[in-house]
Amino acid sequence: MATNTAPSPVVSIIVVSYNTRDLTLRCLETVFEQTTIPFELIVIDNASNDGSADAIEASFGDRIHFIRSDTNHGFARANNIASKRARGEWLLLLNPDTEVLDHAIDRLVAFAETLPDAGIYGGRTVFPDRSLNIASCWNRITLWSLFCHATGLSAAFSGSEVFNTEGMGSWARDTVRRVDIVVGCFLLTRVETWERLGGFDTSYWMYGEESDLCLRARRLGMHPIINPDAVIVHLVGASAPKRAGKLTLVAKARVTLVKRHFSSVNRPLGLGLIWIWGAARRVASGLLARISPGRWGESAELWREVWGDRGDWLRGYPASDRNEECPADTASTPSHEIGSAS
Repeated sequence: MATNTAPSPVVSIIVVSYNTRDLTLRCLETVFEQTTIPFELIVIDNASNDGSADAIEASFGDRIHFIRSDTNHGFARANNIASKRARGEWLLLLNPDTEVLDHAIDRLVAFAETLPDAGIYGGRTVFPDRSLNIASCWNRITLWSLFCHATGLSAAFSGSEVFNTEGMGSWARDTVRRVDIVVGCFLLTRVETWERLGGFDTSYWMYGEESDLCLRARRLGMHPIINPDAVIVHLVGASAPKRAGKLTLVAKARVTLVKRHFSSVNRPLGLGLIWIWGAARRVASGLLARISPGRWGESAELWREVWGDRGDWLRGYPASDRNEECPADTASTPSHEIGSAS
């Protein structure tokens, strides 16, 4: 009987696929092209209807651990399901609409090995033209940041660390820096840390789950950090719903974060500022559309729809058990091979 002599994986890489067939295939290709440390690649398809699952199996076969789901579990729960298969010391979450550049995964793992206290690690994200995509990390939501968001100050003064605290002003993500939130498009942590935190809180469907994870990690003394030398391309939102739906999900996530991470004194103020954020844009876009329908009509319709959903997003997500079991009926094609470019 043949024996498997492949080395144990150093890092288990999880990709959650949902209706991004061509992008996902390219993402997986770049993982194999650019990663030299021993790794395993765990891909879960969230019931895509664009042929993603068949294409992934046909292209990568037994080079990956593939989980074909007939249910869309959402981003948080899908990552939790896939993480149950992880055999590496490290766990890397990687979005399907990304491309790994210049050994980014190797670089991030090597960096993390030197700073064990950080707990959670991220890199630098760029758009396909290699211009900066700031959405690799954020700072936490505060009353001040909510006020600036509601009043438009964060947009008007996006380069200011005073008024755009969540976006960290004009910082180009080009230096090593401690941050509050590492975004789940490119997030590295030790498997034992992930398990200690209970993975993602699965009440978050999409957006907000990595903020919750990082804030819980910080309460345990960890200090998430960004390494600018680990760079990936990230398109952002390739599998996201239409813009109104995305804004509703983002608002719902932000409400949930306020409810779970603000003090009892600040919580009502935070929720009120999110209400003002929605109301101000609904009113302003409506007034502007009356003055110039051609220019502002689409925006007014967008905010009419978002505001109409306020009963949903103002409730936030209900609490859930982060340690829930993976569904037994999830079909999969497991592999025992470890990917390596060497």
